[in-house]
Amino acid sequence: MAEQILHDLGYGDDPILSVTVVDSDLMAEINLTYRGKEGPTNVLSFSQKEAGLSSGDPNLLGDVVICWDRVVSDSQSLGYTIEEMFMYLLIHGILHIVGFDHDSSDHAQTMERKVDQIFEKFFPSADSFSS
Repeated sequence: MAEQILHDLGYGDDPILSVTVVDSDLMAEINLTYRGKEGPTNVLSFSQKEAGLSSGDPNLLGDVVICWDRVVSDSQSLGYTIEEMFMYLLIHGILHIVGFDHDSSDHAQTMERKVDQIFEKFFPSADSFSS
């Protein structure tokens, strides 16, 4: 799924992306360590470019960390399947890696549209996340 998303975003055949799934306890620890925020969030992204890190490999994009406990709880509370919720978080995380953000209402709308566009390719009959 991640390879297809990156390919569709124009990242060719060799992008390197780490996707890690963790529980709430570990996500809370990561969130506190790297963002200074308490509690588990549903997804975190760590971009190599944004961090100013250079591995010597231009294909190394970064890391997406997804909290499985939040996938389950968010899917139940929002009315999506676990698969749909996981895909939404994966897309959201990858978009952060490649430079999208939601720090303003314009950026948030642009990112929401992109998430929905990609999500629909995998789940054409599902409801949009931004509606």
